Amino acid sequence: MSGFLKSSVSSQNSQGTKRKWVPKEDATLVSYMVNLHNVGTFNADTRFKTDYLNELERMLEKVLPHAMLKAKPNIESSLGH
Repeated sequence: MSGFLKSSVSSQNSQGTKRKWVPKEDATLVSYMVNLHNVGTFNADTRFKTDYLNELERMLEKVLPHAMLKAKPNIESSLGH
C-alpha cells in the first residue's frame, strides 16, 4: 500500500509553500488509511468514501500535532489526487 506514497514527497500548504513529508508522517498516514479501510466507515468498493481526507486530518493531528497536516492540500497532494 505504501507504493503510492514517497518518502519526503512535497505538497503545498495553505500558504502556497512546499513542505516535505518525512518517513514517520508517511508511515502514520499509511497506517491510518489501512485502519480506515479495515473499520469500513470510509471504505467503498474501489476507493475511499467522501470526507475520508478530513478524518485522516483529525487522526494525524492527534499523533503529529506539530506537523499541521491539512486534508487539502497536504494529505490530498501526498495521495496523488
